[in-house]
Amino acid sequence: MNNLQQIVRVGIADMNIVKAPNLIRTSGLGSCVGVVVYDPYQQIAGLAHIMLPDSSLAKNGSMTAAKYADTAVNELVACLVKHGARKTALKAKIAGGAQMFQFSSGNELMRIGPRNVEAVKKQLASFHIEIVGEDVGGNNGRTIEFDPKTYLLHIKTVNRGITYL
Repeated sequence: MNNLQQIVRVGIADMNIVKAPNLIRTSGLGSCVGVVVYDPYQQIAGLAHIMLPDSSLAKNGSMTAAKYADTAVNELVACLVKHGARKTALKAKIAGGAQMFQFSSGNELMRIGPRNVEAVKKQLASFHIEIVGEDVGGNNGRTIEFDPKTYLLHIKTVNRGITYL
């Protein structure tokens, strides 16, 4: 039996799923939000690296579903269910949503990180998916890695070290 563990990497505005024993990771979470949705019983997890809160911000033409909170969560849940996850068992952990730059204008549109977090929470609530852990806000970037076997989210934060959810 092959017990080699692989790490599946998720890029910006991307998503993917894994089954244990494999891990899933994304880096470069500044104002972006990393959303992990998982079924603890089936040991399957998905990760989306979300850049923006709302797909209405998309320019005309082709749209990448993983880029936006309102489309990424929907797509991620559908993909997990298609691969054996049970919708009623899904849980979530989120990280990111930092306010990377300070703006003197106070313009709401410049609050990308906090708006991403709000949009992700709204979408997860619409699916009745409980958020069992979060590390959001602040002004530091993060790298996250999730293990669908242990349900641990490993978070490496710039200038803050490593934490686990």
